[in-house]
Amino acid sequence: EDLKIEKIEVSPPQANEVRIKIIYTALCHTDGYTLSGNDPEGIFPVILGHEGAGVVESVGEGVTSVQPGDHVIPLYTPQCRECKFCKNPKTNLCSKIRNTQGKGVMPDGTTRFTCNGRPIYHFMGCSTFSEYTVVAEISVAKIDSSAPLDKVCLLGCGVSTGYGAALNTAKVEKGSTCAILGLGGVGLAVAMGCKAAGAERIIGVDINESKYKIAEKFGCTECINPKAFNKPIQDVLIDMTDGGLDYTFECIGTLQTMRG
Repeated sequence: EDLKIEKIEVSPPQANEVRIKIIYTALCHTDGYTLSGNDPEGIFPVILGHEGAGVVESVGEGVTSVQPGDHVIPLYTPQCRECKFCKNPKTNLCSKIRNTQGKGVMPDGTTRFTCNGRPIYHFMGCSTFSEYTVVAEISVAKIDSSAPLDKVCLLGCGVSTGYGAALNTAKVEKGSTCAILGLGGVGLAVAMGCKAAGAERIIGVDINESKYKIAEKFGCTECINPKAFNKPIQDVLIDMTDGGLDYTFECIGTLQTMRG
């Protein structure tokens, strides 16, 4: 079904929970994927959204990291700082609330959303498509109150995904050559990460040439359109880089580009 705007009730936060007034939210492909019904982990009815920013409205017993009035970003990857995954420098997949979060409920196994008396599931521990949402304390990042919420809401997923892919996963090195397939939000964040790492050449690849100017502002040194060539884009990139790239980032999510 399509998304519907409904009046809901959002219960007060329980112990170690935070209720947030969402000011801005972004739309991620993952939201659309779950809405399509193709997500094997999708649970309905649900309030989608996991890229958001807002202000703490109230906190439950035991909450110490934030207080009402704080500007925050909900996190779909929590950080308890205690489990073996949080303590391991190779991963950040906190295990403390993973099981319940995947089932669309809070750590105590219940939901804070109801619509006409019917329980509504949480999404990725965030549910930013609601005017108010309740999340676990470990799923909240306090931010500078001067940061524009309409922009920092993107940090919840797209920006951190792309920037982290370049700096933390690929570990792009200074002077390297990189290619980015797809100049959407994630691709632009990759460009930022590659630039921050000191990459010498950052080639953006996209069929939408209207993205090129902004891509260059984010760090791309040049942009090309695959449709402008009569051979596979991988061959074009090999020719452009004297034999190949140091790093390639696929930011579209299609088998065709992954196989290329």
